[in-house]
Parts: sequence; structure tokens; C-alpha cells
Amino acid sequence: MPSLRSIAAAAAAAALTAGLSTPAAALTAAPADVRPAALYCGYDNRPTPPSVGPGSTGSAVRELQCLLTQCAYYAGPVNGVFDRATAVALRAFQNDRGIPYDGIVGPQTWIALRNCDVA
Repeated sequence: MPSLRSIAAAAAAAALTAGLSTPAAALTAAPADVRPAALYCGYDNRPTPPSVGPGSTGSAVRELQCLLTQCAYYAGPVNGVFDRATAVALRAFQNDRGIPYDGIVGPQTWIALRNCDVA
């Protein structure tokens, strides 16, 4: 598996041979239709973790809290406890994305969380 350093060196070389003045220009020259990678916090790396809701605990809830933080909806602790603050953040997130709120984080919400646009 190539190291991050070798990947960066290859990108810099490609930028220079492509006629771009600096390696940084290569990073800004990406096509507009390229989507950013899905968000993963590392607590639960499955694309669609199991459904969670009020009273749930564990790594899937930590992943939820972290993703809600990354998407700018949650400012509480990433403690793995689906509490009131987590539910309030979830309600706002689902409402903004047109996902019916039922208190449960199911497949549709996980996909939206993994692909939220952060400014």
C-alpha cells in the first residue's frame, strides 16, 4: 500500500507534468462533478450502520453524534448515548433534508449523514 508521502509526491509530479504551475493547482483543478468522499468518523465504518434511536448506546450512536457534528448540527459530547441533545440535532438534520422524523436513524438518514455538504 503506498504511503501518503508517495501519493503526495506522485500528485505533485503529475501536476508539474500536466503543465500546472504548482502541486496546489492540481488540487484545485479537479472536475466540478467530482463528489467528495463520504464522511466517516471511525466509530462505525459501515456505510449503513444499524438503526438507532432514543435510548440506544454504543459505537453507532458515537458515529451518529460525530457525523451530526461534522454536518454542523450537534455540539454536544460524542459519548455514545442517544440523548435529548442528539434527538434535537437529528430532528433538525432530517427536517432540513426532507426526511420524515420518527426519532430513528435508519438507512435513508445514514446515507444523508455520510454525504452531507459541509461548508
